[in-house]
Amino acid sequence: MSHSTSTLFGIEIIVKPDDIDQLNHVNNVVFVRWVQEVAVAHWMATSNEALRSLYSWMLLRHEIDYLGQAFLGERITGTTWVGQAKGATFERFVELKRDGNVIAKSRTVWALLDKKSLKPRRIDKEMEALLANTKP
Repeated sequence: MSHSTSTLFGIEIIVKPDDIDQLNHVNNVVFVRWVQEVAVAHWMATSNEALRSLYSWMLLRHEIDYLGQAFLGERITGTTWVGQAKGATFERFVELKRDGNVIAKSRTVWALLDKKSLKPRRIDKEMEALLANTKP
C-alpha cells in the first residue's frame, strides 16, 4: 500500500462503548465503518459544496486486513490516500493505527456518480488531483 502518488489525510477516532463486542474489543464491523468515516471525512475536507451537490460516491469493493485489536477509550488514527483512478473508479487506501501500530488496513474501490442521474462519471484530471491533493 504505497502512497507515493497522493497526500495523506487523517482523522482521530475515539473507541466508544457501542464499538465494543462480546470479546471486549472493537468489533470487526466497526473497523469497516471507520474506513468509510475516514473516506467521507477526506471527501468533505477536499471538496466544496458545489462539488458535493454534483457528485456522489458509491463503494464497489472493500478489502480489509485485521492486524490488531482496539479497546474502549483508545485513540485510533485513521489515515487515507488515493491510488489509481481508472474510468469512473479509483482506489482508496486506509490504515487504522493505535499508538503508531497498524491494526487494520483496507483497500476500497469507489465509483464517482453524477448525483442527478446516478450514473458513473469519468474521473477527470482535476478530480484526480483534488482527491490526491496534488496539482493537475
